Amino acid sequence: MSQSISANPETGKSGGHGHHRGATAALSLAALGVVYGDIGTSPLYAIQTVFDPTNGLALNALNIVGIVSLIVWSLIIVVSLKYVALILRANNHGEGGIMALLALAASSVADRPTLRRTLLSVGIMGAALFYGDSVITPAISVLSAAEGLEVAAPFLKTCVIPVTLVALVTLFLLQKRGTSGIGSVFGPVMVLWFIVIAVVGVVNMMQAPAILVALDPFTGLAFCLRHKWLAFVALGAVVLSLTGAEALYADMGHFGARPIRLTWFGLVFPALALNYLGQGALLLADPGALQNPFYRMFPQWALYPMIGLATAATVIASQAVISGTYSMTKQAMQLGFLPRMNVVYTSEREMGQIYVPGINWTLLAAVVAAVVGFGSSTALGSAYGIAVTGTTLITTMLTFFVIRYAWHLNWALCVFATVFFFVIDATFFSANLLKITQGGWFPLLIGLIIYTIMATWGRGAEMMRTEARNRAGTMPLKSYLTTLLARSPMRVGGTAIFLSAEPNAVPHSLINNLMHNRVLHDRVVFLTVNNEEVPWVPASERVSVHRLDSHCFQIIIAYGFMDEVNLPRALEGCKVDDLPFEPAETSWFLSRATLVPTPGSGMAMWRERLFSVMLHNVGNVAAYLKLPANRVIELGARVEI
Repeated sequence: MSQSISANPETGKSGGHGHHRGATAALSLAALGVVYGDIGTSPLYAIQTVFDPTNGLALNALNIVGIVSLIVWSLIIVVSLKYVALILRANNHGEGGIMALLALAASSVADRPTLRRTLLSVGIMGAALFYGDSVITPAISVLSAAEGLEVAAPFLKTCVIPVTLVALVTLFLLQKRGTSGIGSVFGPVMVLWFIVIAVVGVVNMMQAPAILVALDPFTGLAFCLRHKWLAFVALGAVVLSLTGAEALYADMGHFGARPIRLTWFGLVFPALALNYLGQGALLLADPGALQNPFYRMFPQWALYPMIGLATAATVIASQAVISGTYSMTKQAMQLGFLPRMNVVYTSEREMGQIYVPGINWTLLAAVVAAVVGFGSSTALGSAYGIAVTGTTLITTMLTFFVIRYAWHLNWALCVFATVFFFVIDATFFSANLLKITQGGWFPLLIGLIIYTIMATWGRGAEMMRTEARNRAGTMPLKSYLTTLLARSPMRVGGTAIFLSAEPNAVPHSLINNLMHNRVLHDRVVFLTVNNEEVPWVPASERVSVHRLDSHCFQIIIAYGFMDEVNLPRALEGCKVDDLPFEPAETSWFLSRATLVPTPGSGMAMWRERLFSVMLHNVGNVAAYLKLPANRVIELGARVEI
């Protein structure tokens, strides 16, 4: 299926300028509650982590101004220029995120198999690192908010970890109820958050206006030239101010590029810049505030309300990342990089609102381990940067192939547009590699585990499809049917649907059914599900029917990686006179493959065994395809790879 690129995903027509402005305002408010929670709560811990004594950077006026300058200009270059100006244009039919970008990049080089496989491998690595980000974001965000308790009352220090764990466990327990009920309040809460942190930033800047020197980009450059190695180390913490930038791109399909751009330039960026400048001004006036520069900006009477607001903002940030993880898991399943898992749709109106129980409980266990194991937001900061910078680095790499091979832009322009950002991303990533022993190993370990699972499943599924194609070469479906029907097998009433991964191959379930039951239904359907590298497949292109012979049909159903898979619903639209789809008279035949790992040209034996275990424990296929449980027949089959 062909790919198309649009610079503006919000192409729907409106009834008038007023209606359009109203819709944009509503989308912008909603975007504030979903897109900016992560990057919007970074001021809670970013500057405090930069000046952590273990980094070796002295707290003096020149260093404070230099660090604030690096943070502000990192927001301008990485977020404003890279994401908002460039990457938001690289959409896959309006969808963003690393899996959508991977599908778009891979399809743009479909005629180069080796390059395509390399891109898939790199893209999977980026997706795997996103899971590491998904673990650390809730942990560091909520923990940093709760640490305000020890600023308000030092004797409450022992309550920080318990309060954090209670908030996080409650958040994960509520996931199965969906977010539609609380989603409506996310936007206004984040508006209040950004206004408050901007105002307090301005108030503190008035105490030390010298901090405005940080707005000069040469201030940050001078800091780097003066400190060299220490500046490089500091970049590993400066990048914490950029966490959540990937969300601008990942959530583009929900809100469109225009509302995201409006909210970033109209509220979020000014508020973040003012707050970082305010924290710098506070440290210039009172170096002792380094214990927690964010909360020290507020007067004593405002601390408890601010702790409540910060906790709400960090819960919103965590919710956005958790929901994004569900969405990416579903996309990865449909693209063939993860085994099927139970996906629960929590809203009848919003198909994007999903809940994946297996991912939810795994994330909760990992988040609790991170909070208890690291113990503070400063310690977690060392682990955070690697996951974030690794994903952004890979996003930049994939973007090059999109703008070169999908947009067909001039080679020199493509190189200039991406190499500049690639160098910056690589510098941030390299700086964070220095923190592997301080906690950076944690997201890398998570990423390695997820990458192994995704790469093994993707390769194993491809090998099984190759086995089916080879079987089709030696025993094509049409030839087999001709031979079978010539023997006049006994026919019984109803419709039998045999699912097959390869349209031209004979399904194992058909062979086993004939072997054991020795009958053929009046109507026989061979059904193949194709997962396309696009977000959605139009309803008019969903189902294609081909007549074979003697009431035998071949049906291909296509889904995009954002579509909800529902085979009975798709078949209701079949318009073939002698193929009535009557659910009560239809039997669904599935093959339950038992994999036999064998030495040879496939994967390493340990990977084949891992794939076999995943295949054996894969989620309920019938439930995933939305098949009626009382009409499904599973037949076993041995497959060697």
